[in-house]
Amino acid sequence: MKYLIVIVLIATYAIAIRFINRNINRLGKLKDTDPYRIRYIAKTLNIALTLLFLTLLALLLGIHYSQLSVFLSSVFAVIGVAMFAQWSILSNITASLIIFFGFPYRVGDFIKIVDKDENISGIVDEITLFHVIIRRQGEIITYPNTLILQKPVIKLDGAPLSDTDTATIEKPAAEATEKPIANV
Repeated sequence: MKYLIVIVLIATYAIAIRFINRNINRLGKLKDTDPYRIRYIAKTLNIALTLLFLTLLALLLGIHYSQLSVFLSSVFAVIGVAMFAQWSILSNITASLIIFFGFPYRVGDFIKIVDKDENISGIVDEITLFHVIIRRQGEIITYPNTLILQKPVIKLDGAPLSDTDTATIEKPAAEATEKPIANV
């Protein structure tokens, strides 16, 4: 009976992985997302699902909950100490998932991040697992995903006509219209 349950669990895992990958690919194509970005998101969700199913499999194979909890708490303690210094990595990955599913700008859009200290504007070149890469006047700006979720982003229609336009974002109303984007 135990082996039948394990086979059902493995079959469920395979179906879940295919379901996630198919829906991530479908959503990515619907939103016209870069295939490289789609693979990032799919890998992240596949790793989380694999860890969940391995835990369930260990419990089904007779590893006692107390043994499993001691092992997992030890592993999470080590990971927690390692991640304490790098907490921003985990938050950037989470922000990357939120940006993939909910943000209205895409690669190729001309945006301005409202920041009182810096003029951060340009064309979105790439959205990675940790950063949004913005290109401006030949410069490459890497902006952390967590910060882009915390600041207002303005999506501008059209691209700047010159380097001066890119630097100042002072466009006539006929050339570009500002559209504020609400953050999550």
